[in-house]
Amino acid sequence: MSRATLERIATWALYACAATVQISIAVTQITFGIAALAWLIMLVTGQIRFAAPSFFRPLALYGVLTLVAAVFSLSPGVSLFDSRQLLLFLMVPLVFTIARRSVGRHVVLILITVGGASAVFGIVQYGVLHYDHLGQRPQGVMGHYMTYSGLLMLVTTTVLARVLFVRRDRVWPLLVLPALMVALVLTFTRSAWVGACVGMAVVFLLKDFRLVGAVPVIVAVFFALAPPQVTQRFYSMFDLHDPTSRDRVAMVRQGARMIAEDPLTGMGPNMVEKVYVRFRDVEAVERLNPHLHNVPMQIAAERGLPALGVWLWFVASVAAGAWSIFRQGGHQFLAASALGAIVAMLAAGFFEHNFGDSEFLMLFLMLVTLPFAACEPESAAAPRGERPS
Repeated sequence: MSRATLERIATWALYACAATVQISIAVTQITFGIAALAWLIMLVTGQIRFAAPSFFRPLALYGVLTLVAAVFSLSPGVSLFDSRQLLLFLMVPLVFTIARRSVGRHVVLILITVGGASAVFGIVQYGVLHYDHLGQRPQGVMGHYMTYSGLLMLVTTTVLARVLFVRRDRVWPLLVLPALMVALVLTFTRSAWVGACVGMAVVFLLKDFRLVGAVPVIVAVFFALAPPQVTQRFYSMFDLHDPTSRDRVAMVRQGARMIAEDPLTGMGPNMVEKVYVRFRDVEAVERLNPHLHNVPMQIAAERGLPALGVWLWFVASVAAGAWSIFRQGGHQFLAASALGAIVAMLAAGFFEHNFGDSEFLMLFLMLVTLPFAACEPESAAAPRGERPS
């Protein structure tokens, strides 16, 4: 099969992946698998050479340390099976190779359009289908409201960057942005609220530091107009007696004890829930939790402090690279979108294990890789000595 045909397959599969990541994890993984297979065939047959941004090195090393932690896990079989999520890291070289020229712009347009439709559906769930309380929150067509709110958070920062840094064709993003923000507010998800506010503040700051003042104004207006259930949820963020807040503080202490037990390789991937009762804090509210609701703590408890250090290297590397691209001025929209996504992920990740969510991870890696792909010449992935005609 020719390189042109394989590239066409990979490109359309990547478009499908971007379109479905906010709809169905099963379909997304299938389309991602098709794109990755086409890319691998080109790589193995020598039609392209391996290419990835510099931040892929710490990400790959993090994957290696995850496998090491799985081998030394309390239950190696379970941990190794859980580590299959590492395959999603191939999103980085795939997007870096395929999403050049106009492909990256089309990917973003797809994400914005599907995000808008997903937001409208979430608003309908709240207003019509009575997904209007903590027991039943808007979740779009996703399986969980946390995944839904995390995706809305990333798309919101992307759309804001699109509005601020691209002058042409701004009508559609301007129409989508309010729907995304309303849907996000209605999810009752405080971690995503924090992440979105911080991510938006960074995007405003990149455009003009004076615009940062718009963030508290936007927040104040939204919550002034919000239903009582939403405002009560907002005020609970500052209530030290709130059960979920107390439970998260207890989880930090539990995580610290897990790290002290095995600081090098941790409990093993997917082992936190298995040992939760053994390390449960006296102040904990819930008897059992699937994770520690904190990305750095979860990584250190599952995979050890070396893995956490490498993960922080990855985050710093991708942020530094995106900042460098932004300063160069050629692809400011994509770079600002990546920086907003990074900061939003980190801010929300102090209260939720979003980096461990497959849908969130795929969208996040897609967004942070796009500016690096845009900066690469079309011939960068061609075999040595060969240039496409």
